[in-house]
Amino acid sequence: MGWKAMAVRAAGWALLGLFFAAGAAAAADRPASLPQSLPLGADSFPVATDARVGGDESQTRFVMDLDRKIDLHVFTLADPYRVVVDIPQVRFQFPPNTGESGRGLIKTFRYGLVMAGGSRLVLDVAKPVRIDKAFVVDAADGAPARLVLELAATDRDSYLRKITQDEKIAHAENPAAAAPRANSPPDSQDPRPLVVLDPGHGGIDTGTKAASGEAEKDIVLDVAKRLRERIEKSGKYRVLLTRDDDTFIPLADRVRIARGAGAALFMSIHADALPRKEGDAQGATVYTLSETATDPAAARLAEEENRADVIAGVDLKSEPDDVAGILIDLAQRETKTFSVQFAHKLVSDMKDAMRLHKEPVKSAGFRVLRAPDVPSVLVELGYVSNKQDLQLLLSDTWRDHTADCMARAIDSYFSTHVAGTRTGGGN
Repeated sequence: MGWKAMAVRAAGWALLGLFFAAGAAAAADRPASLPQSLPLGADSFPVATDARVGGDESQTRFVMDLDRKIDLHVFTLADPYRVVVDIPQVRFQFPPNTGESGRGLIKTFRYGLVMAGGSRLVLDVAKPVRIDKAFVVDAADGAPARLVLELAATDRDSYLRKITQDEKIAHAENPAAAAPRANSPPDSQDPRPLVVLDPGHGGIDTGTKAASGEAEKDIVLDVAKRLRERIEKSGKYRVLLTRDDDTFIPLADRVRIARGAGAALFMSIHADALPRKEGDAQGATVYTLSETATDPAAARLAEEENRADVIAGVDLKSEPDDVAGILIDLAQRETKTFSVQFAHKLVSDMKDAMRLHKEPVKSAGFRVLRAPDVPSVLVELGYVSNKQDLQLLLSDTWRDHTADCMARAIDSYFSTHVAGTRTGGGN
């Protein structure tokens, strides 16, 4: 490569670094959650015991029972319409199926952990609403403490103006973007290649669920931990998990964690499910990034995975502009080559451990694979909607064997490809 070409490439990486730094700052514009401190033991967390909805399509009240008074922060999001309630970390002990149906302005609601020390309620509303009241009352005379939201119907223009106002206030109060959380920052002085493992979903976002109740987020986290153990045991590589507990991590933050840590390889781990109306499917698939999906099934999966931030009530608007898009496209050409090479190597090694899909290597527009300078793949271990696949996914023996095969593929990739000498894009 001539010196002119090297200069152009260096300038491109510098511009990309500026673009992603700007993206991180833009993330601060999201409404800030409450400052939290993490108690020492789970028993010390407040407990939420019940939640209910009453009212009609003009006024609706949401009430949640707690064992003590807590703070709250409420904001709204559009397209789709949602009311988001950030609270300190609580233990939800609701009756089964709580939130699956609503009343009046509230269609459904979800709840769960979104960060260490912080929980979130997301209310899906049928139309634009105004938050008339939002408060928590102390327990008294044998009655529990109660979180109360009173919503009233409003028009879309008023709803959007309130969102803009809330975002300006949040930005003024917290102008610095918080750094994405990872389980343990790697040693930047360590020259060994860094592998970032990304267990999909987490916290309020359960991912797919088997008919028998097993959640994708739990299955893939366990597999990722087993894989981490095997990679670290070799002593050749450093390993970082985007999450090592039941925590929600926004998609953009997963990418920033990998780039910021200087990852040489990024592997997102998932388990798919197929709606009944679409028949049955089974086997593992490895995906790489492409704006043109391999087939309609790949496009559907990418769309579902990309909605993870909507599930958690977070509204991401950090799509690249035209200039940044061109730079990213240029950078991704080389990265895509390495990603495809690793995908084929991974499939070759995994065929000894698991049943593969009839088309085991595919591509689609997964947001979590968009780091322009980190070879990235998304692995669907199988279908929790398929009885045979689910039986394997829940097997300790199968998980161990799968982790062994994936670790061998990673070692082979770094041993035989130029990507093994790369340090990633964050540094």
